Amino acid sequence: MKILIRNGKIINALGSSNGDILIRDDVIAQVGPNIDKGTVDKVIDATGLYVLPGAIDAHTHLEMKMGKTFSADGYESGTRAAACGGVTTVFDYTLQENGKSMLAEIAERNHLAESKACVDYAFHGGISEVNPERLDEVFAMAKQGFTSIKSYMTYDFGLNDRELYKLLKAAAEAKVLITVHAESDAIVGVNRAELIKDGPKPVWYHYLSRPEIAEEEADLRAIKLAEAAGAPIYIVHLGNAGGEKFIDCYKRQYKEFASVDASNGTENTGKRIRVYAETCPHYLEFTNEVYKRPDGIRFICSPPMKGEESRQALWDGIRNGVIDTIATDHCPAQTFEKDWGKEDFTLAPNGLMGIENMYPYMLDAAGKAERNRANGDASDTFTYERVVELCSYNPARIFGCDSKGEIAEGKDADIVLYDPQKKFTISSANMHSNLDYTVYEGRELTGYPVMTISRGAIVYEDGEFKGIPGHGKLIRRGISCAFR
Repeated sequence: MKILIRNGKIINALGSSNGDILIRDDVIAQVGPNIDKGTVDKVIDATGLYVLPGAIDAHTHLEMKMGKTFSADGYESGTRAAACGGVTTVFDYTLQENGKSMLAEIAERNHLAESKACVDYAFHGGISEVNPERLDEVFAMAKQGFTSIKSYMTYDFGLNDRELYKLLKAAAEAKVLITVHAESDAIVGVNRAELIKDGPKPVWYHYLSRPEIAEEEADLRAIKLAEAAGAPIYIVHLGNAGGEKFIDCYKRQYKEFASVDASNGTENTGKRIRVYAETCPHYLEFTNEVYKRPDGIRFICSPPMKGEESRQALWDGIRNGVIDTIATDHCPAQTFEKDWGKEDFTLAPNGLMGIENMYPYMLDAAGKAERNRANGDASDTFTYERVVELCSYNPARIFGCDSKGEIAEGKDADIVLYDPQKKFTISSANMHSNLDYTVYEGRELTGYPVMTISRGAIVYEDGEFKGIPGHGKLIRRGISCAFR
């Protein structure tokens, strides 16, 4: 099938231009001005629209076991919602049961996903034990195209420092990127025990048990362990000002320390390693004040939202390049399940929604900045190009999705048509997941996707899902740009 998109403003991370896009089957065949219509099956007039590469949500938990329940969205409803928000690739995290291989866990999850996924999908491996078998498997993962593994520094299945260091050393050799949930298990564990020793506590105590320092300390420790191991590292869902400031400092030092030897063209960075940071829209939109609201139980996630200083620091990190990617950590539970924790915060399932909101939310912020500049305020430099970099181009490079992340000839035809003038109010009534509420209820946006194309197939158009379960395919990935 051949589709011609005409007269749109094509926005990539590295620049924008007006032109046309020819799609042949599932790839982009041509990009440029005034492409000859020739014989095509469909012509899409994109006059007045922005044409963007599909977003990549590199952090989701679909159909995941959470205590006595499962995350509310499975592979069908989660990827349906993704498509309707302009996300054309989702990464799901597997969890490794002790004694079971990471590849076996991925195979089981893929069996669930392959007939249900409405857009393309990939898997990060998960690891809960470090022994010779698992360390050998790190190399096997790379050979099979699963080039990233997640570790936790807290929870019962988290790794201690010795285990994380061993994993990082193996990953450096295998060229596998380790992503880390960085919270101090010691601080969180002691805090929780002290807070509940006199009985159950309400939702505000969730934040008190996991304050800024719990995350900041673990960010620093994880990065220093990675540096000692000579391994790049990716910090997931960064939510605190201290961590943002440390990563900013570390990245500045890396750039200053790196030098090119003109005689042999090699890069000299010593032990310095690449550090990547991800944050989520809920850390950009909300603060810990939500835990004082009557519906505060709906906002329980880990790490929790922090104070206003952290929210502002994360926006600063987005504008100055400290933050590399935006993802969602999409792992919602239904209202009645969240309500299990109304009187005892420890009983509430952890996790928020966001898979359908990420791209529109970030593009709305870029639109506001653009309008401010047009009105003479040049202080906000945030751009649509930067949104594409955060939500598509960088995730593709960092996680080895070589056919994704930009509108260019030969890339997968993952394309979003975006109306920068369209008014949209987020509500559970107009979302497409299985969830019965949204924490973004009533949030007004200017600009919204009007069409999503996944590998040449229209999967969303004008508010309606048009895709089919099973369209999405498993992506086996190359090596991260961290090793290139």
